[in-house]
Amino acid sequence: MLFNSIDFALFLPWVFAKYWIIPKKWVKSQNLLLLIASYVFYGWWKPEFLILIAASSLIDFLVGLGLEKYEDKGLRKLLLGVSISANLGMLAYFKYANFFIENFVSAFTFFGSPLQVESLRIILPVGISFYTFQTLSYSIDVYRGKLKATKDPIAFFTFVSFFPQLVAGPIERAVDLLPQIEKERTFDYDNAVTGLKQILWGLFKKIAIADLCAHIVYAVFLKHEEASGSALLFAAVMFSFQIYGDFSGYSDIAIGTARLFGIKLSPNFRFPYFSRSIPEFWRRWHISLTTWFRDYVYIPLGGSRGSTFRTVFNVVLVFVVSGFWHGARWNFIWWGVLNALWFLPSLLLKLNRKNLDVVGEGKVLPSVLDVLKIGGTFLIVTMFWIFFRADNMDVAFSIVRKILSPDLFSDFTKFPMRDFRFLLYTIPLFMAVEWFGRESTFALEKLGENWPRILRWSFYIAIAVVIFFKLGKPQGFIYFQF
Repeated sequence: MLFNSIDFALFLPWVFAKYWIIPKKWVKSQNLLLLIASYVFYGWWKPEFLILIAASSLIDFLVGLGLEKYEDKGLRKLLLGVSISANLGMLAYFKYANFFIENFVSAFTFFGSPLQVESLRIILPVGISFYTFQTLSYSIDVYRGKLKATKDPIAFFTFVSFFPQLVAGPIERAVDLLPQIEKERTFDYDNAVTGLKQILWGLFKKIAIADLCAHIVYAVFLKHEEASGSALLFAAVMFSFQIYGDFSGYSDIAIGTARLFGIKLSPNFRFPYFSRSIPEFWRRWHISLTTWFRDYVYIPLGGSRGSTFRTVFNVVLVFVVSGFWHGARWNFIWWGVLNALWFLPSLLLKLNRKNLDVVGEGKVLPSVLDVLKIGGTFLIVTMFWIFFRADNMDVAFSIVRKILSPDLFSDFTKFPMRDFRFLLYTIPLFMAVEWFGRESTFALEKLGENWPRILRWSFYIAIAVVIFFKLGKPQGFIYFQF
């Protein structure tokens, strides 16, 4: 079920009304409703994949109970191994089986021994990368003693499948989300209003920014051989806005929806395109995944506490694994490598912890130096996004070569671009709203709270009108494929 569909527009109010009719003391009944709603939400696409999420939940629930019960180190390691093997095994089969088969065949062909092996016909379950990491972190935290195992199966299954963030995050930790699910929740009007504003802004990002940018990106990348360097650069910039509007829009809708049910989810984006360096960008982009890899991969490997070689190895490995997490294609891996290579100098020179503040905090406009830093970082990120978006490495390098050639100075408007004029005005206005709301958790949280009521409501209505008139056939979210 898509957030930007009529189905969800009918589904959400129904679940919301039923949920708050239940007395707050009946926490298990509320959780059962959320669990059923979450399974309906997920099963709307392919009901058979409910078996996977249920199996993953059951395994980790039982593993948690075992870790809580037994003190023997060997047995505890075995139980953790069961959790890791089961979760990563399912993820590897559904997401990476064909990748390894194809590369195995290619390797033999390269050495003159071609194999006749067909790829498996595997459909990737939506959201499997997200809920796998979420439930896996529960087992690891219980094993480490950071969390007590829950004995409430309904609460645990609800934690794993909570529908607002089930399909594309944020990836929640059990230490943050599970206690909220287990305790009583009281309806808070102000919190619900904030949630509705966040949903509104998320829908605007998705429908009025991401989906319209997607038309241009698709058209230009599809005919990249015919497109000029200037058209390709423009399409790459549009993809930067597409993927941000699409993914952060999803996160905003998810977080806002959770607020309606009295549950607080972790922020997943903190205005990443106002970053002044690549390290700052990665502190602000897909935060739940970045911190997951930091806590469960980078730090256990030794982080930056060992030798320089070990630090470099750990950083590169984390970025490569992060790229591979996005999909079974070499261009995702190289996208990770490029980010690692640009990240390393700051880390080795101990500059990676700079820019921890909000850019231009308390100021109306950024300084000239901040503008240059933001512009430079955005350009680097945009060039890296080309490798993320391209169908393969050959296409990515071909596009980059054109952009870096004299063809860059040709007239890009010769290439037909749908919604070009609308986006030409909308994106600057969108970024202006983001700029003035950058000191909050999302752009509309406090923006306009001191305006006259008629002006504030006119602003919200204008956003809703734009969404309504630009809403066509519901488009899926980019990160559904991951």
